[in-house]
Amino acid sequence: MWFSLQNPESVDSPALLVYPERIRRNIDLALRLAGGSEWLRPHVKTHKMAAVARLQLDAGIRQFKCATIAEAEMLAEAGAPDVLLAFPVLGPKAARLAALAAAFPETRFSALVESVEGGRNVSEAFENQPLDVFLDVNVGMDRTGVAPDDAADLYESLQEFPGLRVVGLHAYDGHLRDTDLALRQRQADESFALVKRAQHSIAERFGETLPLVVGGTPPFAIHAQRTGVQVSPGTFVFWDAGYAKTFPDLPFELAAVLLTRVISIVDDTTLCLDLGHKSVAAENPLPRVVFLNQPDVEPIRQSEEHLVVRVHDARQHAVGEVWYGVPIHICPTVALYEAVFVVENGVFTEKWPVTARDRKLKF
Repeated sequence: MWFSLQNPESVDSPALLVYPERIRRNIDLALRLAGGSEWLRPHVKTHKMAAVARLQLDAGIRQFKCATIAEAEMLAEAGAPDVLLAFPVLGPKAARLAALAAAFPETRFSALVESVEGGRNVSEAFENQPLDVFLDVNVGMDRTGVAPDDAADLYESLQEFPGLRVVGLHAYDGHLRDTDLALRQRQADESFALVKRAQHSIAERFGETLPLVVGGTPPFAIHAQRTGVQVSPGTFVFWDAGYAKTFPDLPFELAAVLLTRVISIVDDTTLCLDLGHKSVAAENPLPRVVFLNQPDVEPIRQSEEHLVVRVHDARQHAVGEVWYGVPIHICPTVALYEAVFVVENGVFTEKWPVTARDRKLKF
């Protein structure tokens, strides 16, 4: 079995294992689907690791997207030439980003702006060295972003701020999660039409056609077929059980697996594992993990450090038994670990720090 460790005794549980060869194949597939490195701007929120960022850089990727200042710093430290902070830059974030940009002049930093207030905050921090910004356009996620029909007015207002330059439009349609590919295609086309409408309105009024950065993982392959559009998936690098089930049309490989152990045999049909909700993303209802080597178990209860499961016959199991599970949602699961265990040819070889797990590194 590809996920099994030959030396599990060297890994305490719970632990997150990662498989570099599978990661590399996922990166290569993303590049092929995107049509080349110039059209792929992967989000690093899933892995948060300098080691994985270097694998992406080694594959020829030169532009990245992130959600936190710490992730932006991690990318700059790894040598990323182009980093988009895809989050409103409000409060102290602007000064932090300005200090980071000053410390890494060889990295082109940019950020999102969705309001006049946000633009003013950025401009005040970057008055001596203007920052490139993308207008964040709301295409149905209803989380952040200017309404498409208001984008041209916001673009005009931002021209008053000397500390920023509007260089593009950004749209995230993470709400598109339908398994039916034809329906997801139709929904993606509708959301893309909204950001195109914003692009056209700005072009008509100001004579500038701004480039587009769009999409997350679910509509990634759909948006990748459009001409002149950068796509920004993130989960593809590790994949997870949730996306593998929901999006069978996206042929990425599972590349991150949880190792856990049976710590108690409760009764004839009940076991307890050391995989509490401090060890796997807990925002979804049970099951939160799918076990690769125990596919028929039923998780029935979870607390901070324990996961209780129902099995057909507990006598077939033993205390200390090693189980391997794939989380339903990998992104917040990674953030629960200080480091991951790297597995090559079935053997744990080294650890990779989850570099940007903390909210703040140096800046």
